[in-house]
Parts: sequence; C-alpha cells; structure tokens
Amino acid sequence: MGQYITTHEFYHVYTDEPHATRRKEILKKYPEIKQLMGHDWKMAIQVTISVLIQIGMAILLRNSPWSILLVCAYVIGGTINHTLSLALHELTHNLAFGHSRPYCNRLLGFFANLPLGVPASITLKKYHLDHHRFQGDTVFDTDIPTRIEVFLFSSRLGKLLFLIFMPIFYCFRPMLVLPKPMHILEILNLIIAFSFDGIMFYYFGGKSVAYFIISTALGLSLHPISGHFIAEHYVFTQGYETYSYYGPLNAITYNVGYHNEHHDFPYIPGRNLPKVREIAPEYYNNLPCYTSWVRVLYDFVMNDNVGPWARITRPTKIGRVKVASQQEYEQQLKSAVDLAHKQD
Repeated sequence: MGQYITTHEFYHVYTDEPHATRRKEILKKYPEIKQLMGHDWKMAIQVTISVLIQIGMAILLRNSPWSILLVCAYVIGGTINHTLSLALHELTHNLAFGHSRPYCNRLLGFFANLPLGVPASITLKKYHLDHHRFQGDTVFDTDIPTRIEVFLFSSRLGKLLFLIFMPIFYCFRPMLVLPKPMHILEILNLIIAFSFDGIMFYYFGGKSVAYFIISTALGLSLHPISGHFIAEHYVFTQGYETYSYYGPLNAITYNVGYHNEHHDFPYIPGRNLPKVREIAPEYYNNLPCYTSWVRVLYDFVMNDNVGPWARITRPTKIGRVKVASQQEYEQQLKSAVDLAHKQD
C-alpha cells in the first residue's frame, strides 16, 4: 500500500486501489476464472420469495401490538429487507440478467425494492459504481464518511450511534456530498415504491407500511448483517483497505462477504465468488478476513483505534482524468466480459 500519511484522521495514500492490479494478475495466471463471469438469473427466485414473505408478514401484522411488530420487524423483516438491499447491490452490476438486458435487472430491482418502503434501487446504482471505479477517492467514493461524521461519532458512544443511524448516512450522504441530476428511472422507482405503500395502506392499514419501513431501518442499523458495512472497508489492519467475511451469513446475502473477490471481479455474480477464492487461494488466504459480522460491530465500537476515520483515502481524480459516466462504466464492464469469453 505504500507509506501512510495521516491527514484529517483518515489513512491517506497516494497509491492506486489494489483491485485492478490483482484482477490482471489473477486472470493472467488463472484464465479459467473468465468462465465465472456473467449473470445468475436464479437470484430472482430468492428475491421473489423474500418479497412475498415480507408482504405476507405485513398483512399478518396489520392488527398486531406494536411490541410484536417491532420484534418481528427486527428479527424477520430486518433480515429479509437487508438481504433485499443486497440484492439491489447485485443488480447495480446487472448480475441477475446480464449487461445485455439491463432493463430486466431494473425491473427486478423495482420489485425487490417494494418491501423496503422507500425508493432505493436506481439511486444506489447511480452511486455504487463510483465506489468501485474510484475506491477511496475523496470526492467520488461516497462510501467514505464525511469529516462531520468523523467529528461527531468518534467516541465509543458516538460509534454506537453511528451504527444505529447507518441507514440515514447511507441514504443521504451520497446525495449531499456528490449531488447528481435525478434520472427518469429514479422518478419511476419513487412512483412505484410509494404507490405500493399507498396500496398496502389502503387495503391493510398503516401498520403494514410501518412494518416495511421499520424493517428497513432496523435491518440496516444495529443488526448482525449490518456488520458487512463496517467489515468491507474500515481499516482494522493497516495496509489493507478491503476485507472479506467467510461466514454462514453469506448464504442469505448473495455472498457479499466475499468482498475482496467482488471488488476484484465485480462482473462475477455472488454465487460464483467462492470459486474465485478456490481457484486462486494464494491471492486471498493471506489477506485479513472475518468470520463474524457481530464481532466486527463489537470491535468497531470498543476498539479505540478504529472508527469512522479508519478509511483509506486517495487524492481525487478531478482535473486529472475524464470521469466516465455510469453508462460508460457499465459498457466497460460489458466489454470486459465479452472480451473474456472471446479469449476463452
């Protein structure tokens, strides 16, 4: 990673992000990894089951006491809605139906978005691809906390609050630090999401809609699966900026824990990410990793050497390169996939 220089409490480096270099090395040594690229339409089955369970739960709980609704929203709804948000993450990379059918991915995203209660699918895509292309960039990587967040949430109590309010930060931080024009699909996403909320409210009452929104708020807050927010890029071991999680929760989260593998090969669907590690173990087995997202959350709060500032940042590329649009970046990924298959 090179020498670290502490700047404004972040770990500031002048080296490029490590994933592009490692991807080239691995593909050169193990060209069979090209066979893992593509898409996985079967994830649509998991999405459909998840959505139907949440709708069923919202209907069953429409007349329940708030205490029961809150417990169910955390244990069941929070778990399912968080997995649906991770399905949206997969869909930002067109991993359900491929780059040749982007609108099929969008439609599945609209459907997966329904139980979340708030529109998120298209906006997530608009910002998430920047996180991949400009990892650590002080302007374009909106996954990095702002200096205000660092100032307010660096004590142990502050870090606990940081985890509790995580959904708010992830929702509003990108739009505040890097405003982008609203896309027509975002408007459509908004109309579909709130129309569905209106239908549920009309037929089943306010608690059904509250169940959706509370499930999202709790599921993306202080919840076991939320450990991935911290585990992925917060620096627990200096010299490493991306970490993988190899534990049982990968089974319901589209293998998002295989995060080094995902950043190395963002056009490989989650179902195939464990195979990347199996094929090229020497590139991953010696990297720091986790086996418990709950332990990650605990260590984040209790370890005084880790906090919102524990992120690697690098100088922005503004003024030095032409910034590709979202569509251009998607085309680059599609071209990489097509080229890989042609070379096979």
